Amino acid sequence: MGALHQGHARLMAHARVVTTTPCSVLASVYVNPLQFGAGEDFEQYPRDLDADCRVAAQAGVDALWCPTDAQMYPDGSDQVFRLQVPQSLQQHLCGASRPGHFDGVATVVARLLSLVRPSVLLLGEKDWQQLTILRHLVRALALPVRVIGCPTVREADGLASSSRNSYLTPVQRQQASALPHLLQQEAEAVRSGVRDVDSFALKTALTAAGLAVDYVEVVSPSTLQPASADQTCRLLAVAARCGATRLIDHIVLMTRSPIVAIDGPAGAGKSTVTRAFAERMGLLYLDTGAMYRAVTWWVLEQGLDPADAAAVEPCLEGLEVELDPLRDGVQAVRVNGRDVTEVIRDPRVTAKVSVVAAHACVRALLTAQQQRMGERGGLVAEGRDIGTAVFPDAELKVFLTATPAERARRRAVDLERRGFEVPALAELEAQIVERDHLDSTRDVAPLVQAADATELITDGMGIDAVIDALEDLFRLKVPAEAWPGSNA
Repeated sequence: MGALHQGHARLMAHARVVTTTPCSVLASVYVNPLQFGAGEDFEQYPRDLDADCRVAAQAGVDALWCPTDAQMYPDGSDQVFRLQVPQSLQQHLCGASRPGHFDGVATVVARLLSLVRPSVLLLGEKDWQQLTILRHLVRALALPVRVIGCPTVREADGLASSSRNSYLTPVQRQQASALPHLLQQEAEAVRSGVRDVDSFALKTALTAAGLAVDYVEVVSPSTLQPASADQTCRLLAVAARCGATRLIDHIVLMTRSPIVAIDGPAGAGKSTVTRAFAERMGLLYLDTGAMYRAVTWWVLEQGLDPADAAAVEPCLEGLEVELDPLRDGVQAVRVNGRDVTEVIRDPRVTAKVSVVAAHACVRALLTAQQQRMGERGGLVAEGRDIGTAVFPDAELKVFLTATPAERARRRAVDLERRGFEVPALAELEAQIVERDHLDSTRDVAPLVQAADATELITDGMGIDAVIDALEDLFRLKVPAEAWPGSNA
């Protein structure tokens, strides 16, 4: 809304690096009357277009668009069709004390997107509620734009950059700086395990610093609903007034690094996209499918009947499957120290892996090994029951799938690339349908979508598009300021 500062400049500069193809960067400045309530500072809101032009030019923006009220609302703001944000997304935090505010934000941004039609929309994480609402808006309306959030930019005293900081007198500025410092202290107490958030004590400390507290709340980042103490990623958010100036700030409470669980049927491309997603987000890649293939290879090497659980169980004693970190997109797999990275992709292993994976003894062995790997978090795992059995408390669960016909086509391409004989597509599709049936009806850990998983159907999507979609889902749950990722 103008009065551009270093936070806005950071957004504009970041816009240059978020896409792999050349793009134009457009910044907009518009003080939107729809998001100001009665008695709020619409008339007094800082406006300095010349200064804004300088900030935008220095940040390398191609154009600065400053629409008039008539351009945004040709029939007048009282005649515009208004969007209504779901109550669940605005009943807490700022929405509780600013009725209609986020409806005005959603309306003006939808109008902006329809006029400009950008491929990417960058917003700051400072106003996390606004960012989350707009992410949900884009998903709900299936708008063809990616929403990317950028970490909060802070000034030298820790105060989050804001256009309204210009209202503060020197004395008030000193009082306001207590807000980020008290948030940081509270977060340190939680991270160190001393105690959980003490909202009353935080309110008391903020009041003692000369601030009038509007709210102190702990919410889930994606739902904006109150978060329980056992959630591994929560948002501690505060709004307070310093004199007449309303300040908002938050800090992310993470008790361990994030875990992403990607489940889905065979041949959906989980391994390929999960590996690339892990590299992009700076997460350890845990290829559980390769682990089950490794055990299947071991069973076949012993000359055992893969369907005979009683024969398989003794050969698992002391068996150790190891995964190396990714190197140039490849993850080495070892069984008791022996490299089996290539041999586990043999079609004879593929044909029997569902049978071996169905044995309770095999699931128990590998689930225990996988959970040990995930104790510290910071990983992404893919398989058949990652979100339901292995990591039920994962921050993000995705059920990645594609139609049997699409999966058969991909399987044929993979077999040809690896030098194996390629059956007819109809035969491959029949094999996939049969494997889906076996996986979904087995007694132990059947293939099912976790109740809190998001389904992602990848037909017609390239690998980069799928990875982008995974990153967007991840960012709904985990702010960039808490887990920047390797491409930050």
